[in-house]
Amino acid sequence: MSPAMQPRLAITMGDPAGVGAEICVKTLIRPEVYAQAQPFVIGDIACLRLAMDQTGIQLPLRKMTDIDDLQLQAGVIQVLEAYAFDAGQLVMGAVSPDCGHAAVQYFESAVNLALASQIQGLVTCPINKEAVHAAGYVGDIGHQEILARMTGAGLTATLLMTQGLKVAHLSTHKSLAEAVAFVRRPVLVEKLQLTHDSLSRWCGRPPKIAVAALNPHGGEGGMLGREEIDEIAPAVAEARTLGLDVVGPYPADSVFYRAVNGEFDAVLALYHDQGHIAIKMHNFADSITATMGIPFIRTSVDHGTAFDIAGKNLANADSLSQAIDAAIAMMNGKLVS
Repeated sequence: MSPAMQPRLAITMGDPAGVGAEICVKTLIRPEVYAQAQPFVIGDIACLRLAMDQTGIQLPLRKMTDIDDLQLQAGVIQVLEAYAFDAGQLVMGAVSPDCGHAAVQYFESAVNLALASQIQGLVTCPINKEAVHAAGYVGDIGHQEILARMTGAGLTATLLMTQGLKVAHLSTHKSLAEAVAFVRRPVLVEKLQLTHDSLSRWCGRPPKIAVAALNPHGGEGGMLGREEIDEIAPAVAEARTLGLDVVGPYPADSVFYRAVNGEFDAVLALYHDQGHIAIKMHNFADSITATMGIPFIRTSVDHGTAFDIAGKNLANADSLSQAIDAAIAMMNGKLVS
């Protein structure tokens, strides 16, 4: 692919006190990244230089003046400093309002570029919810909430992916009681439609989706709960009338195993931990997330800021590498289903 044809890919550094800068450095040393895209970091040069000192990886750093200053230079980390962060005050591994503010500013800058079609994909390193809250972003729990606010998307959902398993989520940042109350036929149908549409676009073919049950053993015919009878099964039937290849509900203790064995392309989990535990038990190191329902490609690492190991050269960069590879595949409609 010629440099002029390669998509622009923004990587947001995340919370400066976390492992974001470290995994950026460890990932952008890979020559294959530059063969597929024009990557650049939205973050802070001083933080990236500190990460190089900590890891022993030395790469040239080039400051961009704006997005049109981006060049394809393999092995050169190009940086758009969208926010004036004072790295001299940085304490690695500590919750800081300044770091929370910087992380949101990096991300919002990337979203604005994506909305203006100035980049073709966005990959995010982790932010810290406590730091973001301390910075005054009370309504923004995480990346997905910021995306919903900035894009005006009426419906978004998280898709977790790792080798051999894709899991969409009916809900994520809700208490367990709230999540159970959220299991309603109309919500299920719209999330199934969103998952179908997203994977059809990213993979180049329509997926087969299984729906996990909410109650143990799928409710045992109503003896252990009626959600399967009253809400989930009717939603599956309705989705099938819309032309979606949807099956279930199947007990959660077996449906993910069946998906890993190739029976389904994706599973719709009904609450946060139901899906996250399955993904992370199967292959945590390579797991990533993608956001469905927004008008551009966004993938992310599936781990947090890891404050306990920040600045110690212990962070595993595999998730960021996988997130970049997946974003590029999704842009081309070639995500492995």
